[in-house]
This record gives sequence, C-alpha cells and structure tokens, in this order.
Amino acid sequence: MKLLFGLIGAALMIAFLGSFVAKVPEPAMIVVVLIGILMMLIDLWQARTEADT
Repeated sequence: MKLLFGLIGAALMIAFLGSFVAKVPEPAMIVVVLIGILMMLIDLWQARTEADT
C-alpha cells in the first residue's frame, strides 16, 4: 500500500514541478527540479522494502 501511495505522490509532484518548469524555463531551475525528482525517486525506491506501518 505504501508503494501505491508513493507512486501517486511521485506522479503529483512531477506534474506540479513540470508545470512550474514550463512557466519558468531557466536552466538552473530545471537542474534543481531534476535533482529534487531524483531524490524523491531514490527515497521511493528505498522505502519500497520497508514494512508498512
């Protein structure tokens, strides 16, 4: 169940940040957003093996 909610949250975050990058297409902003998305995906990957609480 945690993985399902994590995937929904990841999709919502990517959609939100994608619209933000579309409005402010600065290279530095794109790099910051990509780093944030990468960190979120790494955390989601690590959390998939934890037990549901």
